[in-house]
Amino acid sequence: MRTVYTDLNIKITINDTTFLVLNIVFERFLRSMPRHSHGNNSYEIHYIPYGHGTVYIDDQVYDITPNTLYMTGPHVEHEQIPIKNDPMTEYCIYFKLRNSGSGNLGTETVAYKFQHTHFWFGQDTQELYPLMQQIFFELEHRYTGYMIQVETLLQQCVVKIVRNYENRRQSKVHFSPSNLVDSKYIIVEESFLYEYETLTLESLAARLGLSIRQTERFLKEYYGKTFLQKKTEAKMSMAKIYLNDAGLNISEIADRLNYSSVQHFSYAFKQYYGISASNYRKNCQ
Repeated sequence: MRTVYTDLNIKITINDTTFLVLNIVFERFLRSMPRHSHGNNSYEIHYIPYGHGTVYIDDQVYDITPNTLYMTGPHVEHEQIPIKNDPMTEYCIYFKLRNSGSGNLGTETVAYKFQHTHFWFGQDTQELYPLMQQIFFELEHRYTGYMIQVETLLQQCVVKIVRNYENRRQSKVHFSPSNLVDSKYIIVEESFLYEYETLTLESLAARLGLSIRQTERFLKEYYGKTFLQKKTEAKMSMAKIYLNDAGLNISEIADRLNYSSVQHFSYAFKQYYGISASNYRKNCQ
């Protein structure tokens, strides 16, 4: 799964330096990312909230674990490889920097420290996860003033990233899956996003700390849908993505989505979209 926001025209200014935000990406790595690098004044922030993998950076190997943060600046080559049975999920922000003032930044300023750190790798100590979650929430829902919120959150990200470089640990901050989630809707959305094939109402209720009846009520109140409707929605969304992949036949797609047969999948797809899976694939091609 991949969510990408581009052409946002976001500019934030810190210490007379303009940070242009070119890309904001949330991705679960189901494939390797080939070796690549970025040009002058380009910086890419990678934050991995969960999952595992390996990153090759200028021919050095680093193990990626939950809560890993690393930054790749200008011309730093990097290649990312997920672990198949627990692929990493990444928030990535791509900045382009421009010095808009005199160019004489003090060495203790946030902008100077950010710009002069071309590579950093370690564990996040500054609680970046809630900021990343909130950025995507704002960009998805676009409530009044959302862009102001996003710009403010991005400024906070830059400050926290620099504090990570300085190894200044926040007091009373402990990373664990249980305290990363600030609200139940995040648990719900991530469960349907990544486990739509096997997710059960019972397992979701256990994660939310609710009874089965309370979970159904929660889904109906906040999403207007039952558990089965949410699960079908998630599976059908993925079905479209799979059907756009000419390398997969419909039997393989049915199996990946945990349908008992091709006929069962084809019936479900036509019931949901009003068109057969095979005709949908023909239209895409």
